[in-house]
Amino acid sequence: MSAPTSEGYIPFSVPAAGKPCQTYYKIYGDLKSGVTPVITLHGGPGAPHHYMTPFVDLVSGYGIPVVFYDQIGCGGSTRLPEKMGATEFWTVGLFEDEFRNLISHLGIEEYDILGHSWGAMLAMAMAIKQIKGLRRMVLMSGAASMSLWDKATRMLVKTLPQEAQDALTINEENGTYDTPEYKKATGEFMQRFVCRMETWPEELVLAFKLLEEEPAAYFTMQGPSEFTLTGNFKTFELVSELHKIKIPTLLLNGAYDEAQDMVLEPAFREIPKVKWFTFAKSAHVAQWEEREKCMEIVGAFLSQ
Repeated sequence: MSAPTSEGYIPFSVPAAGKPCQTYYKIYGDLKSGVTPVITLHGGPGAPHHYMTPFVDLVSGYGIPVVFYDQIGCGGSTRLPEKMGATEFWTVGLFEDEFRNLISHLGIEEYDILGHSWGAMLAMAMAIKQIKGLRRMVLMSGAASMSLWDKATRMLVKTLPQEAQDALTINEENGTYDTPEYKKATGEFMQRFVCRMETWPEELVLAFKLLEEEPAAYFTMQGPSEFTLTGNFKTFELVSELHKIKIPTLLLNGAYDEAQDMVLEPAFREIPKVKWFTFAKSAHVAQWEEREKCMEIVGAFLSQ
């Protein structure tokens, strides 16, 4: 991958953090080119931008400038391990504030958003409030209702080999999420419903490794795994407000995605200007599993 056009750190004032914070970002392409840039919102929370980097293809293929950044608590941004379990700190509002701070610092007045997984949830939350400057939005494998996400992932767990299901049940009952058996069963789930590639791309492996090293945001908001919802996401429900999203929106998921069709359906039903495409061979990361097709679909939508 070529070097970014620019990268750096943006001061981000979070009094509750008790220390100075900053957001790491990098930009590919020229923000002054006259083409609306796309800002990528990674998932997790806490899975830094590395696994989103295939979207750099939008620069060479469509002339679209692409902005990546690591959300607070992960990657190159300020890490806050001491905030593990602090539900009043890790809120959707914190990440909305960080996003606004980012675009203000970079002087971006009009932009598109590409949110993946939790990043799509954050994008929806901001679009409902009709955040200034947002032109188009791609929501990739994200949930407007975490109760639906929970239902979908629980159904997928029931398709795992019995041994894996038993390991998950026993360890969840005991609250032992770091046993080899639990990790193996989680790995089985990830291989089927997160990334189906035989060898995972190093950027995806790195993002998960960094998430594991710095799990405060993920553990507090989501829980110990993709299918064990114990955090404050339990109350994340936006379906009744989706009609307030007035911009053209593209929904994406994979045929084998942990974000099953039932998870995306409310957004398709409620958002007025919406299209939906499902990648036939992908799970949760079509930007890797069907990279060329993914760039074609996203590039065409953002170029309109």
